Amino acid sequence: MISINTNIAAMGAVYNLQNSDMALTNSIQRLSTGLRINTAADDPSGLIISQKFQAQLTGIAAAINNSQDAINYMKTADGALGQIGALLQTAVGLSVDASNTGVISPDQALADNTQLQQIAASITNIANTTQFGTKFLLNGTSGVSSAITNGADISSLDIGGTFNGVALATGGAVNLTVTTAATQAITTLTGTFATAGSPVAHAGSFTINGTTFTATAADTASTIVNKINQASAQTGVSAVYSGAATAIVLTSAEYGSASTINVADANGVVLSGTGGSVGPIHGTDAVATLNIAGGAAVTFTGGLNGNDGLTLTDANGNTFRLTSAGNSTAITNATVGQITVGSAQFQIGANAGQTAQFSLGNFAASQLGTGAVAGQNLSTINVLSTGAANTALAVIQNAISQVATDRGQLGAFQQDILQSNVSVLGVAQTNLTATNSQITDVNIASEMTNFTKLQVLEQAGMSVLAQANSQGQAILNLIKNG
Repeated sequence: MISINTNIAAMGAVYNLQNSDMALTNSIQRLSTGLRINTAADDPSGLIISQKFQAQLTGIAAAINNSQDAINYMKTADGALGQIGALLQTAVGLSVDASNTGVISPDQALADNTQLQQIAASITNIANTTQFGTKFLLNGTSGVSSAITNGADISSLDIGGTFNGVALATGGAVNLTVTTAATQAITTLTGTFATAGSPVAHAGSFTINGTTFTATAADTASTIVNKINQASAQTGVSAVYSGAATAIVLTSAEYGSASTINVADANGVVLSGTGGSVGPIHGTDAVATLNIAGGAAVTFTGGLNGNDGLTLTDANGNTFRLTSAGNSTAITNATVGQITVGSAQFQIGANAGQTAQFSLGNFAASQLGTGAVAGQNLSTINVLSTGAANTALAVIQNAISQVATDRGQLGAFQQDILQSNVSVLGVAQTNLTATNSQITDVNIASEMTNFTKLQVLEQAGMSVLAQANSQGQAILNLIKNG
């Protein structure tokens, strides 16, 4: 039908031209932005999926930054602990030097002691001032702090960030139950003396733990006991005369399986007959449990890591030392300390709950070396005498072990948790980005082909529209010619 009022052909051409123009506009937008989805109408379901992926990618990027910050946090703490370790190594040299009382003068010992006190003060200063931003790292506020509330039963308490295999999240009262009491090595020598004044049966020499003693015919049980006791610092053994046993009884100074008594007496001075020996005789280690705030009981065992039977350690390296009064199975669920947990939590994942915790304890001098000698720590020692220097050496070596153990745990956390987490997040970020790109990014080659087609369609549409519009002129010519 040919009509003047309605040009159906032109209307159809306009409709198709508008569709081509809209599609060409969308194609230009995709090519100019590089995105397949520019508005929600482009791909509603794809937009929903992409937004979730993008949120995950944003969280992963932040988690990678958090993990890198946590690594730098750990490096700062490790550097400070390394300096504390170096100072402790110097302190070892001072203690060994001061122990050489046969050579050095009192003035030299005093100089060694002055430097030792300066080292202790420097260690405390490092512990109190080491910071990462506004966070103090080594003064106990970024980790677990242990305090003794019952000094009658324990003389030291060192609980780190991990207890019963998991990171400590909350503190509370520490309760002690002793299941096995430690014992000293003890033996009654077989040589008999009717009284403490009875003479030895034979003159000659004998050894206790490698130290040689010489007895003359004038020696008695009492003088032999005195000789043994005068050398107890070398042998680790003391002696008494027992009237009930009519013999000399030897007892080790230390408790536990590491305490030993070995006696060799070829001359029959303190053992019956000749050519005899006794030992090795050992003590036994204490076994106890601790629980924090009524939680699960964790077993601690004495004699580990070179410690004596009264210094107990668990599988996570936590330690405490029993006193002689506390070394009793009568101690049941006794409150002996208090644990305070500081803040050292890191958000290392893109989702809620993906955190890691690590506790840095208090490394002030008063908190180091506490398990070596009862009542002593790095802040209380001196090297002004041979005995004091030996005590100082034991405390310092224990402090070195503490710092080294904590540095090892710190390094393991940095490597096994933080650095591994960065690697895993990096892989996830790469693959998730690739998946999101498949949804949102435009395929340029394909879109250029589509763009060229739409350009041709638009140009063709305009040409056809012009032809459709010319139909009115043909009708006018028909009227004129009619």
